Amino acid sequence: MAINYDAYETVVGLEVHAQLLTRSKLFCGDATVFGSEPNTQVSPVTLAHPGTLPKMNRKAIEFAIKMGLACHCEIVKENYFARKNYFYPDLPKGYQLSQHTTPICKGGYINIKIQDRENNIRLNRIHLEEDAGKSLHDVDPENTGLDFNRAGVPLIEIVSEPDIRSGEEAYAYLTELRKLVRYLEICDGNMEEGSLRCDANISVRKKGETKLGTRAEIKNLNSIRNVKRAIEFESKRMIDMLEQGLEITQQTRSFDADSGTTFSIRDKEDAEDYRYFPDPDLTKFNLTDEFIETIRKTIPILQKERIKKYTTEYQLSYYDASLLTEEKDFSDYFEKVIQSFECAPLPLEGVGGRSAKPAANWMLGPVKSWLNENSADIDQFPLDPQKIAAIINLVEDGKLSFSVASTKLFHELIKNPNAEPGEIAEEKNWLQDSDTDHIENLIDQVLNKFPEKVKEYKKGKKGLMGLFVGEVMKLSKGKADPKITNDILSEKLNS
Repeated sequence: MAINYDAYETVVGLEVHAQLLTRSKLFCGDATVFGSEPNTQVSPVTLAHPGTLPKMNRKAIEFAIKMGLACHCEIVKENYFARKNYFYPDLPKGYQLSQHTTPICKGGYINIKIQDRENNIRLNRIHLEEDAGKSLHDVDPENTGLDFNRAGVPLIEIVSEPDIRSGEEAYAYLTELRKLVRYLEICDGNMEEGSLRCDANISVRKKGETKLGTRAEIKNLNSIRNVKRAIEFESKRMIDMLEQGLEITQQTRSFDADSGTTFSIRDKEDAEDYRYFPDPDLTKFNLTDEFIETIRKTIPILQKERIKKYTTEYQLSYYDASLLTEEKDFSDYFEKVIQSFECAPLPLEGVGGRSAKPAANWMLGPVKSWLNENSADIDQFPLDPQKIAAIINLVEDGKLSFSVASTKLFHELIKNPNAEPGEIAEEKNWLQDSDTDHIENLIDQVLNKFPEKVKEYKKGKKGLMGLFVGEVMKLSKGKADPKITNDILSEKLNS
């Protein structure tokens, strides 16, 4: 009997841990650099030696508030940390310091867009906590290694309400969240390195029902794509069980990326198993309105506002604006290109400055291609924005063809970033010929060479224009200005 999966609704809530880009840990001065040799970023505080006391990291609090403000949360002014008691080998203290019971940010939402449909995914809370260390099972054939470098690193946990209804929505939500922490410069969003980790709480129910089903928690999903795959597999597994009359038990599960399946790790603990209580070594801390407002002023212009600016002031398409603003640093670089040739806000006739469209084309064309080919981010791109603006000026002023600029000059500059575009073009003899008298002389030679073709053109065979232009380009060795060439040819052939 075929199962009607459309009769069911998937209900998902996501818990995302974002490692904050502070230089030191949440409760001590140990460094937080990723990739350091094991156990080189530890101290008696990290290792929980007797008599050591924690000290609060102010920057971590600022970052948590910054995220909360960007997500439209209520910022809780009276805060404290609690001990979350559980034993795990890479947790030196035997408990984790967390704000689970008293989050610094409450409520809020993250807006997602799928095709033309927008939706707000509500947040339950955002809270601060410290990370655990890392167990290494592949360094010794008989023993598990423990690396405490990550122990005590500051995290924010962003907990959504169960508002997500599909793997596709989860993918969109995580994409927006990752983009947001990177825009705010509070987390690098690198899931492969573990600085952004996701747990998914999944249940299913018949459409129309309001009661939540028994959930499974899929732990430590390490890519946005795998979150989507895990949700899709797990919801199907649950529906299959219900259709077979089997009982779903609350479990913690893991995802096998190779097979695309989930498997059980253990029965899920409930919150009371952790025996939360306020940490006696840390005092409560209170936030003032002035402090919160100071942080609000540090929030940069986010993607939606940039898209609005690009589509209105710069008159770019929504598609181009979206691509240009995917990454804050890429968008910032584009803005510097614009500023370098003083782009007019509205590229209309009679208004000084350049249109933004050529800058967008260069960013999404040659620049983006180079980044993709070299697996690099824009901060690794060797050319200053002023160099790209200078190339655009050469093309827009008719001194250089786009073809030569993108295939020759661009690559020459990549090899010599300090060189001047105009000087290279002149030295290599790439500059276009804009001498109308010279171009007209070349055109006359071509028209005299093909008198029969001229007659055919005048009888209506307009496709021959390409032949004439091509012949002029041959005579000029590709240096004749195409626009001037077309204009003079049109005037001569249509007179």
